[in-house]
Amino acid sequence: MYVIETDNLTKSYNGFTAVDKLSLKIEEGEIFGLLGPNGAGKTTTLLMLTTLIPPTSGTAKVAGLDVIKQPDKVRKAIGIVFQDPSSDELLTGYENLKLHGWLYDMPDDLKEARIKEVFSLIELTDRKDDLVKKYSGGMRRRLELARGLLHHPKVLFLDEPTIGLDPQSRDRIWAYITALAKKENITIIITTHYMEEADKLCDRLAIIDNGKIVALDTPEKLKKELGGDIIKLSAERPNLEALKSFKYVTNVSWLDGEIHLTVDDASAHLQEVLGVVGKVSSVVVRSPTLDDVFIHYTGKAIREGSPEGGWGDKVMHARSGR
Repeated sequence: MYVIETDNLTKSYNGFTAVDKLSLKIEEGEIFGLLGPNGAGKTTTLLMLTTLIPPTSGTAKVAGLDVIKQPDKVRKAIGIVFQDPSSDELLTGYENLKLHGWLYDMPDDLKEARIKEVFSLIELTDRKDDLVKKYSGGMRRRLELARGLLHHPKVLFLDEPTIGLDPQSRDRIWAYITALAKKENITIIITTHYMEEADKLCDRLAIIDNGKIVALDTPEKLKKELGGDIIKLSAERPNLEALKSFKYVTNVSWLDGEIHLTVDDASAHLQEVLGVVGKVSSVVVRSPTLDDVFIHYTGKAIREGSPEGGWGDKVMHARSGR
């Protein structure tokens, strides 16, 4: 069963096409990743799927509901965890969730039962009566996950869920997200700038560039599709044309002063590569990663630049036509 379906979904601003005829089918219970460089269209896609901005053309259904014709019902069926902190730090954790329950018009008995349940799920029951301003960054992120889950959404949208967290807190959030998808039987759509996060969490992912999907599959299959090995070189005035002439070199990228080569059987051809590339100061040989997949399809590293601005900024820009 598909929980999200888009058909030629398009968004244009004053002649600029931010999302270009995007067609997606995401199954129930999937953890699905949207990856792309800044300005690629992934945030605009999320804004349309969550009814925050209307499409220019095409269609989209979330939980079987049309985002254009049934926006109110779509909003009741989804949860959102924004990139920027959005919980009220002058309220307690409990008060934040209670307010969220009121906004969704949850019956009192159900609301109290769910608050207790989600606090237990994120392991913050003993801190529920503390002011949020006393929470650590990881605790606050877990609270916002709990808030997004409170009303039993069918789909949970996570925009950069672990941005700014230390590695230990990030690992804990990853564990919670994986558990949530199974325990709550929900579909999770995630954007992230952390390739290891996408690799670990996502059942499938789509790489978006210039408003179009340029790759879509499981992380493992996307890595295997590159084929061969990766050779990363630092060299002075490298002879790129010589490298491109080798039949066993399937891709050559120049990034941040380093050469990234995709090579069939690097161990057999490394010496020949080093013989023509020029004066080399460092060399690394390894298996392909999602970083390499991203570079292959977009020509840039996802680390370039900072994560895109929060959804609130995007909505303001969209409404003002910027």
